[in-house]
Amino acid sequence: MSPEKMVMMANQIATFFNTQPGDAAKNIASHISDFWEPRMRKQLADYIASGGTGLNPSVEAAAKLL
Repeated sequence: MSPEKMVMMANQIATFFNTQPGDAAKNIASHISDFWEPRMRKQLADYIASGGTGLNPSVEAAAKLL
């Protein structure tokens, strides 16, 4: 998938979980682990390693938990 679409999807997940009770990063990581296929998770990790431009900080924190 395009990096732009991946960033949009990850940020939408973060927007939701940032408004919910509990640890947002943990909940985001759980959601991504449950619903994103391995290639998508690898793409996210690679994107963050290359700078992670435009990602919500909660997504970056969640990626460290994956």
